[in-house]
Amino acid sequence: MKKINDLENLAKKYRRELFEKLLIIKQGHLGSIYSMMETVVTLYHCGFVKYDEKRKKFLDKVLISKGHATAALYPILRDFGLIKEKEWNDWGHKSSLLRVFGNTSIPGIDVTSGSLGHCIGVGAGMAISYKRTQTNKKVFVIISEGELYEGSTWEALLFAKHNKLDNLTVIIDINSLIILGKTSDCLNLDPIKDKITGLGIKALEVDGHNINDLISTFETSKKLGELNCILAKTIKGKGVSLMENEKNWHYYNQLSEEEIKQVRKELT
Repeated sequence: MKKINDLENLAKKYRRELFEKLLIIKQGHLGSIYSMMETVVTLYHCGFVKYDEKRKKFLDKVLISKGHATAALYPILRDFGLIKEKEWNDWGHKSSLLRVFGNTSIPGIDVTSGSLGHCIGVGAGMAISYKRTQTNKKVFVIISEGELYEGSTWEALLFAKHNKLDNLTVIIDINSLIILGKTSDCLNLDPIKDKITGLGIKALEVDGHNINDLISTFETSKKLGELNCILAKTIKGKGVSLMENEKNWHYYNQLSEEEIKQVRKELT
């Protein structure tokens, strides 16, 4: 396992690389990508997602339900050898395999997502299939807290609980913002933990930007041996001061030369 400092630097490096890519293509969702960066760095680089080195293939499934943030996985998949360097360099050209929203034609992307509220259901379907075929695979589903507004999210959680899907972990990226503004103003979701535990599902809370705490929480989740939800408290746009906690950074925004210099400085 990499050292904590190395993982933190890796998260910053990925933020910097993704900023430069989205600066070229002038589209994307950096705020949502940045809020989950430490989560996916910890999942992949600390071995919680099983990886077959010889086959260059992940054995477990990771579904990014907040599909507009799927690009957070691209530099990780590149570093594991699934996305070729040429594909990474071609991102932004019309012929490129990589898009703002991921799809299953990209190696390592296990679901085409974007329509919110669907991926827990997809993940639960995968998980129950693996259990019935006695396949030793785990499914991780990363959702936004805004997806808790969707009835399909709660239906899927009820299904997962009823079927005792101990090979399914749901990670809720709680950055307290949706397109319209603060979730507390639009439709208050708190207390989220009580709502999850009210279904009889274990809920683990964690600072979603503290890698040491994330490692500990993923270890606890693994040892539970039952369906669980990880509530990762995060900051939209984490790592760049002009993006942090700004709902306008749900989308890509045009930046001045001075702002670009500032972002690059903060991500160095």
